[in-house]
Parts: sequence; C-alpha cells; structure tokens
Amino acid sequence: MDFEEKDFEEKDFEEKNQEKQKTIAQIKLEFMQTPIPKVPALIDKYTMDNRSGVKTICKQYYNKYLALQEEEKRLAQMKAYENKYADYQYICGVDEVGRGPLAGPVVACAVILPKDCNILYINDSKQLSQKKREELYDEIISHAIAFGVGSIPPAKIDEMNILQATYEAMRQAIRNLSIKPDIILNDAVTIPEIDIKQVPIVKGDSKSISIAAASIVAKVTRDRFMIAYDKIFPGYGFADNKGYGSAQHIEALKTLGLTPIHRKSFVKKLMEEG
Repeated sequence: MDFEEKDFEEKDFEEKNQEKQKTIAQIKLEFMQTPIPKVPALIDKYTMDNRSGVKTICKQYYNKYLALQEEEKRLAQMKAYENKYADYQYICGVDEVGRGPLAGPVVACAVILPKDCNILYINDSKQLSQKKREELYDEIISHAIAFGVGSIPPAKIDEMNILQATYEAMRQAIRNLSIKPDIILNDAVTIPEIDIKQVPIVKGDSKSISIAAASIVAKVTRDRFMIAYDKIFPGYGFADNKGYGSAQHIEALKTLGLTPIHRKSFVKKLMEEG
C-alpha cells in the first residue's frame, strides 16, 4: 500500500467516524433539511450506524420518500387528459361547488395551469382537509396562467333553478379568465352557450389536474363566503355547515326563520318533505 492509498483510507475512516459521533438529534436535523428526493443518498450515508434511533429516522424518511414517489405517480395519472389534449395551448379546467346547500351561492371556477405544473396533492376538493385546500388554493393561484370565479346568489338560484344557475356560474368563471381557453375540461357536464371545445369527464375532479384545481379554488372561495355570512347571520352554523342542512341549521330555520341568503325553493322543498 502506498502513502496515497493509506491517506485515502484514513480520511474515509475519519469521515465515517465523524458521522458516527453525530448525535441522533443532529442526524434528525440533517434529514429534516434534506429534500425528500435526496433522502436515499442520506440513508446510505448512515446505513452502518446501528443505533436504534438512527435506524428509526432512516425508516421514517424512507417511508416519506416512498410516499412522495406514490404521489408523483398519482399526479402523473391526473395529467392523462391534459396530455391527451396537449396540442391545445390553453387547457382550462372548470368545476363548481354548492349545488346542494339550503343557503349561500353556487360558485364555479375556471383554471388554466401551466403545462409543466407539478403541484403535489392536487385532488378532488372533497378528498382534502380544509387546511390542505387552503394551502393548495394559494399554490394554484400563484402558479396558474389564469383563473376566473363565477358566483350566482340564492335569489337568482330560486329564479333560474339550480342547474341553470350552475351553468351561469361556470360561464361567468370562463368569462372572468384573462386568457380565452382553447379547450375546456368539465366535471361531467357540457356547458350551454360556450363556443369553445368542451370535454365532459365523469368524476373529472379526481381524473384531471385542471378540474381538480378548479374544484379546490371554487370550494375555498365558497367556504370563505359562508364563514363571512356566519358573522352576519349567527345561529345557523354557516361557518361549520357551509349552508348544508345540518341539524343545527334546520333547527335554526324553525326558530329563527329564513335569512336573505337562504334558497327559498330549497327550504320550501325541505319543509314539504319534512
């Protein structure tokens, strides 16, 4: 063995020894500061450390790495329709929320995402927690090429009926885009009076990243409306039930009566059924 080989081996031994001298807290911090895609390399670095605490950390972060891979795979599947229509420059997802509540508006959103959009965890808004929806709302708004929101109030819903009000909210959302889409991906419907190619997709909010993004923005927007209304019309629980027919809401209708944001046609039907 020559001096260069000996120096290299001693240096390698010293580096490993220094790593072993790190406390478990220091190693945990190192993992916390490492991007998840680079975790396997960090695990290799500590593979010879037999301390149970280190093994636990390695296992925890390896599971996070696997979870990230699964999420990236799911997200790739959510882009199937976007890839299918990739020849269109501006692909717009449209969705609505609030067709069933007794109170509040029906809200729709139209979103055009960049083609290289990789916002993790975008999904049907109903599959996400309120906290996650709020986080994703901010990401979607900041990354979107364009987005538009449409809203139809309760009195107009009573006048038009909920289906026509939903279509009008969707048309509003599309009109409020700063860029005209080349194609629209919808959650199961074809919107009348729209001169743009449309693709209705059954359960589209769980199959298309564009529709899912629209569902999240629509849901967060409407939830914020209802939370604000709760302060104006206390006692109905709007911040919690978002206008749907919870026990508290129905009891409040009996004792407090209707508010200006109630859909009279819906409440009348409920009372007749009751």
